[in-house]
Amino acid sequence: MDPKLFNPLELGDLTLPNRIVMAPLTRNRALPDGDVPHDLNATYYAQRAGAGLIISEGTQISQEGKGYIQTPGIYSNEQVVGWKTVTDAVHNAGGRIFAQLWHVGRISHVSLQPDGQAPVAPSPITAKSQTFVATGFADVSDPRQLDTGEIARVVADYRKAAENAKAAGFDGIEIHAANGYLIDQFLRDSTNKRDDAYGRSLDKRTRFLAEVLEAVTSVYASTRVGVRFSPFSSFNDISDSDPLTTFGAAITRANDAGLGYIHLVEGETGGPRTFPPNAIATLRENFSGAYMANNAYDRQLAIDAVESGKADLVAFGALFIANPDLVERFRQDAPLNTPDPQTFYGGDAVGYTDYPTLDQVA
Repeated sequence: MDPKLFNPLELGDLTLPNRIVMAPLTRNRALPDGDVPHDLNATYYAQRAGAGLIISEGTQISQEGKGYIQTPGIYSNEQVVGWKTVTDAVHNAGGRIFAQLWHVGRISHVSLQPDGQAPVAPSPITAKSQTFVATGFADVSDPRQLDTGEIARVVADYRKAAENAKAAGFDGIEIHAANGYLIDQFLRDSTNKRDDAYGRSLDKRTRFLAEVLEAVTSVYASTRVGVRFSPFSSFNDISDSDPLTTFGAAITRANDAGLGYIHLVEGETGGPRTFPPNAIATLRENFSGAYMANNAYDRQLAIDAVESGKADLVAFGALFIANPDLVERFRQDAPLNTPDPQTFYGGDAVGYTDYPTLDQVA
């Protein structure tokens, strides 16, 4: 009898054939003119359609939301058409795919922003972090604080991005609220020093998240929406004085919105898996939907997590980059290809669509 990891899961009205998820993975391979997805991206995602669910790479909701070169957007007609090519390819291969909607906030550079403007943030605090621009890695630019009156515009950008995702054929969406990007910046007390309706208290710091969730669930059924958090990660120079309390409140907002799943980075982004004892179980108590675990899982850890009920779904990143048929390799307990980090970001088909499947190796 197969381990539960390989069994279907009902996510609202959507049946996932297994509980192995392809995590959102920035690959910097959109067309440089317009950040448009194209045929190479369609091939890449279709190769991985054996996943129970594919979550797309972070996809900016506006040019203002962009933080790295050649990351795809979902705000122009050309981008929607490009993504339709991708979703059609995934569906034709029998897969399901959600779009991860992304606004980087302060993790950007003036060269990537409309008219060279400063990136936006909850508060004008510069991150000790770098981003990837046309000339290579560069320190992020000093941000400006979003005016209270501007926040409705950003929420509307999320709603429009969800509408565009639906037009592009995505089965659902995931809201990126992790890894030090805009929503995470609103949640954390180190980056949100506002004294208006979006700052200071927990209720106010989680308000922007709640408004985004309300906007996107007006487009997709709430069970077709997930949200990703990274409570214990310092990625992109972010921290919080009491992450269990902060993210307990954020997850309660997700539960109130009726979301299909929450997706947690367990520990530091990219490892290690360091977090307080019982912290994940404590956070899960605030949510009644499915729980997606992520961070440095292997086959046995994933099997054990799902069998024990510690997770309903497990997301894999680098292993899915190197193994397009990861589900089948896990099912057979077959050897895995080794990921090549030198080809993770930018480039062409090398290290992108040329990793062999088991059948090709045989």
